[in-house]
Amino acid sequence: ERVVSQFLTEMDGLVQLKDVVVVAATNRPDLLDSSMLRPGRFDRLIYIPMPDIKARARILEIFLSRMACSAVSPEWLAELTEGFSGADLEMICHEAGMLALREQIRPDMRREELILDRIAVTREHFQEALNLVRPHLSKEIMEEYQKMICEFKAGEAKIQRTIKAWMQSSSYIVKKDLKRI
Repeated sequence: ERVVSQFLTEMDGLVQLKDVVVVAATNRPDLLDSSMLRPGRFDRLIYIPMPDIKARARILEIFLSRMACSAVSPEWLAELTEGFSGADLEMICHEAGMLALREQIRPDMRREELILDRIAVTREHFQEALNLVRPHLSKEIMEEYQKMICEFKAGEAKIQRTIKAWMQSSSYIVKKDLKRI
């Protein structure tokens, strides 16, 4: 609470700051204090959606390039991972790799006997990993994010209408005063 209070004090401070840009990011906007999103505090709220199939394939391509898994295509895995974030995809790859590693390790095995180059991660490892790793964001949380964005944009639009109305009435007063001169 003190951090939020201090941050808001700095943003709304008595000294006007010029050419200052505040960039903030969170993966849990549901935990933000509502006063942080009050209209006028931030000019923009940018929502970065979960990766689509093309983005998931590209993310998986990066992770799979570091693994011995020639029988697994990023496109195949991307089709199975709708609703997964980049971090979730990384976790699937990590878990599949660990499953493959566990298959090669025996209790009485010495460290020198383990040859990592012989370990191949298969589709079966990934399918098992998919049973173990679930996406972190539920549909309910995603809907809450969408609602938050709509509320932010509605507040932003209200401020813009108020400013526009004020500017129009102010210009009318200025024009009226100029005619008197």
